Amino acid sequence: MGGLPKDETRRLARDFALPVAAKPDSQDICFVPQGSYAAVVEKLRPEAGEPGDIVDQSGRVLGRHHGMAHFTVGQRKGLGIAAAEPLYVLRLDPENRRVVVGPKRALCETEVHLAELNWLGPPLAPGQAVPVSAKLRSTQPPISATLHYGSAGEAVLLLAAPAGAVAPGQAAVLYDGPRLLGGGWIQRRPAQRAGKKAQEHRPAAA
Repeated sequence: MGGLPKDETRRLARDFALPVAAKPDSQDICFVPQGSYAAVVEKLRPEAGEPGDIVDQSGRVLGRHHGMAHFTVGQRKGLGIAAAEPLYVLRLDPENRRVVVGPKRALCETEVHLAELNWLGPPLAPGQAVPVSAKLRSTQPPISATLHYGSAGEAVLLLAAPAGAVAPGQAAVLYDGPRLLGGGWIQRRPAQRAGKKAQEHRPAAA
């Protein structure tokens, strides 16, 4: 809280006999009743509870689902289909109510497109490249990356190593060591202009 570490904040809370002094840390979906993502999503987007197909990368139907609200990118359990190797959710196709699945290796990404970049570091110019550490999920360690700034809050993040389960709609948070530089929303489908910039910024082969 402010400049105080959490342990010191808790000590002060105990000193003042505040009831929250021993309250467990809250994170993730603590604000969701009964911890159910699906119930909240279905309330906000009823169409997310409609049934549809589970398909492989080629579009072949492998099974049925009871609502896309019950799935997230990177999910392995609860698919309800049998296969020769473990399958993971690769992406969600809300327009066609399809859940696309495939092997774990298909989850790996090295290029992440960001929108609505909220940059707290030194001002960026279009085309500028900045080394950063990126967190793509709250429980994953930071990944070395290079941020290529585009314009109007769009950017391309090139990862030094492939990352799995990069989920559109989630936040990518960017650091310089312990310093927070900013963050942006991972895009579901990069706009043509963003894809062009990624090609322009991609390092030339030796």
